[in-house]
Amino acid sequence: MREIVILGSTGSIGVQALEVIAANPDAFKVVALAAGGKNLPALLAQAEKFGVKVIGVSEGGSTARELANGIEVIDGPGAASEIASIPCDIVLNGITGSIGLGPTLAALSVGNTVALANKESLVAGGDLVTAFGLDRIIPVDSEHSALYQCFMAGTRSEVKRAILTASGGAFRDRDDLSSVTLSEALAHPTWSMGPVVTINSATLVNKGLEIIEAHYLFDLPYEKIDAVIHPQSVIHSMVEYIDGATIAQLSPPNMKGPIAYALGAPHRTPRATSPVDWSAAHTWTFAPIDERRFPAINLARHCGKLGGGLPAVFNAANEVAVDAFMKGELAFTSIVEIVAQTANKLESLSQTSARDLSDVSAIEEDARRVAGLLVAEKK
Repeated sequence: MREIVILGSTGSIGVQALEVIAANPDAFKVVALAAGGKNLPALLAQAEKFGVKVIGVSEGGSTARELANGIEVIDGPGAASEIASIPCDIVLNGITGSIGLGPTLAALSVGNTVALANKESLVAGGDLVTAFGLDRIIPVDSEHSALYQCFMAGTRSEVKRAILTASGGAFRDRDDLSSVTLSEALAHPTWSMGPVVTINSATLVNKGLEIIEAHYLFDLPYEKIDAVIHPQSVIHSMVEYIDGATIAQLSPPNMKGPIAYALGAPHRTPRATSPVDWSAAHTWTFAPIDERRFPAINLARHCGKLGGGLPAVFNAANEVAVDAFMKGELAFTSIVEIVAQTANKLESLSQTSARDLSDVSAIEEDARRVAGLLVAEKK
């Protein structure tokens, strides 16, 4: 039986992970949970259901202690990192945003294996994370989980390129994006995700982040990482080999399959998700990404190639721009513009290598400051 720690347990990834664990009680045991603290009733209900004795919250610690029934509560901004340091078989990091980097490093530093759904850990701190080696990082993102599995079909020297698939987000068939509203951006046609990830999908920033993530996860040069639009979201990624063969991983568009694989790897978990119904007819389509409408892909690739602190700048500036869009302070089409302008102003940070978490935080702070000023100019 594997002992599991879940970070971001009340979010989409965390909830689905607990559903997978509940369906396989002989395979997994939850030993600790962590969440932001804005949904304490849900967190405490999870802890009670799974017999968890310790939880972490970044806010609301005193209230959590009042409500906790014999459950130890760790609180404060370092709670998730402290929970991640509990010895276990797998730490599932389902935290959204660059605040997930600290817990990832904390988990790896004590020898835990990380099932990584927090892509920002690698985008903002890729060199710090990969310094621990890649053998204790199992990707949870459906695209990277697919690549992880497809790479088993050949040796690394036989790989010609990795191909990430993208649903295309809410506006894959819309040419004029100048009047996009928040409700429209949040109406994803395929996936059910949190608001920030959904908006990132609409701008295709999410796919840009995933290209940077793939570079670090699989030690691939950017020239060998491509992305294509696949609206049906059934084929999650592909690996093309030097003999002309392309190996694809496919399953219905939900996260339980990748989560279950990460928790159980290299073994597969029964009943993780429903398979494709092969008794029905299917049509799956692919199309190149329109770089005019979605400049985020090339921008991410540019930042990734320059390296240093620039991927962290890309991510942090996007967080500021998305927040401004959600508050009605910025047009949808200005999100990537703000990120591009911030990266341009801070391009010198491509020569900066982060030595530790404080260095990453300083780079992100610079990016947020510059992006904030640029947003203010747009108002």
